[in-house]
Parts: sequence; C-alpha cells; structure tokens
Amino acid sequence: MSAQLDVNPFVCGATPQQAMSILGAMRNVAETGGALSDADARALSAASLYMFGQTEALDVARLEPVTPATLASVIVDPKLREDALKCATVMAFVDGTLDKAKIRKAIDYATSLGLHERYIDEIAEAANGHVKEALADMTRANMVSITGKDWKDADATAWLVPYDKAPDPVLAERCKALGNLPEDSFGRAFYDHYRNNGYAFPGEPVGLNAGFGFPHDTAHVVSGYDTTPRGELLVSTFTAGMHPHFPMAGHILPVIFSWHLDIQINPVAKAAQGALDPQEFWHAYAGGKTATIDTFAPGWDFWSYVETPLRELRRQWTIPEDGLDRKH
Repeated sequence: MSAQLDVNPFVCGATPQQAMSILGAMRNVAETGGALSDADARALSAASLYMFGQTEALDVARLEPVTPATLASVIVDPKLREDALKCATVMAFVDGTLDKAKIRKAIDYATSLGLHERYIDEIAEAANGHVKEALADMTRANMVSITGKDWKDADATAWLVPYDKAPDPVLAERCKALGNLPEDSFGRAFYDHYRNNGYAFPGEPVGLNAGFGFPHDTAHVVSGYDTTPRGELLVSTFTAGMHPHFPMAGHILPVIFSWHLDIQINPVAKAAQGALDPQEFWHAYAGGKTATIDTFAPGWDFWSYVETPLRELRRQWTIPEDGLDRKH
C-alpha cells in the first residue's frame, strides 16, 4: 500500500540503499536489548515515508539491522551522516525510557560516522547519571537557538517570564485587540489559542516573553499542534525543522526528556510520560523543514501577519492548509 506526502521528505538526495541503511541503523538502536516494540515499528514506517519519501509501505519485519561500521561505509556525505545520526539517536528514546544501552549504541554510530555533536554529549551525560548537567546544557542550547546570543545560565526562568517585575500593559492590550480581527485571520487564531488555553498574553505579569511567546505560539497555530504534551513535543520538533540552530540539542532532546521521559527541564516547563507520537514526530520534523518561514529567525515580525487569513498564510509558508497534525 502506498502513502501520499503532504510535505517534502526531510532528507533529499539519499539513494534507496542509503535510506534503507539508515532505517536499518535505526532498527539496530531500537532493538538493543530486546525486540522491536509496536512504537518502534510505527516510528520506522513513518520515518521511511517522511524522512526519505518512500511512499511504498516499509516492510519492517524484513528490514535488516545495520551496524555502525556498515552505516559509515554506505553513508559518506557529511550532511547525510548528520541526518542519519539524528534518526538513530531519536530511536534510542521512542519507548520512553532513559535506556543506557540504547544511548551507548547511538554513541557508537556517532563514533563510526566521525561526528562529535553537542546532543551526543548531552545524552552521554544523561546515560552516565548526570541528568541535571545534561538538562542544563539543553537549556543553554535552547536559549542560544531562540535568542541568537551566547547563553551561559542554566536557568532561563527570568528571561522567559520577565513581566512579573516589569509589566508591559501596552503590549498586553495590543495582544488582546487581536480578538477584534476577522475569525479567519491568523491574528484571531492566535488570540483564540491564548484564550482557549487560559494563557496570559505577553506583557501581562505572568505572560511569557514576547521573544518566545510570539514565535513559539505562532508555530502552534500554523502547524495545528495543540498544547497537550503530545502537541508540545510535536511543535518543538516542527521548530527544529524550521529553525535548524541546535535542532537536536536545543529543541528535540529537551522536549523528549520533558514530555516523553517525564524529566522536568526548568520551572516554567512541565513534564509528562510517553508523549512522543512515533508516527507524527517525523511528519512534524519534515513539515518544519518544508516550511518557508522561520518564526525564530532574527527580525521576524509577528505583527506583519496578523491580518492575513490563516489558511492563506499556511499556503504562503508551504504548510498544509488544514495544518500538519495527523492524529493516528
């Protein structure tokens, strides 16, 4: 049975052999210490479609595991090696546990591929029992990615909620006025997103910093991912594809730890267990890369889009008109 793609494949230029080798490496990580779970199998099938554009259904049962050395011999291109390692690393966490053996296997792939990535250092720290240190670095990577500035502090709370000490009522009122826009507009959808979730607007004493709230919640609105733990994990994965600045270290791993492993990363973020949707995860990642907008890019102006109809904005930004979310 074949499937249809509504986004571009994340990985471009991989041969069928290379794609199957990467999928085989992903399987090898996932079945470390035991048989593939149902979630693992679903993740592999979805990765075949959304990461590599293979519209024919993957026969997971016949997928051959691929060792680190074999993968390195097949994948020579540096960029493809980076993508392969990201895929293999995610598979270490699909089952929702901090599995040291799976993490060591992912590190083996990094070594064979000759890659020294910040996110590999983070998961190595976590596997060695230094979870707090790993989370601190994820926070720093996230803040560098969001702000575009060097970030030394492991606690981002003061930056994320600045209005408790310095409210901005003018900004808050401007946000509230979005409720007067036409119902089909992006600005009205953004307003409804805040009101329906009971959020304070940027500028209000408990509101999030506009430098995070506007780009992050715009990603929610245009992608269609909600604010449940599943939705938060997916919108950060979408962000990692859209804004490729520390995508793994600063976006994907933090939400996997927070929303899938139930490890709270900071006082502002919450935590939950088992929120990684093994199929939609790869769709969100490819959808973010397909999008022609980066809401976290320097100079991105939220206010210039508020009057545009949401569906039209999605078309402009190469996002499906009804949003990305495909609940399985």
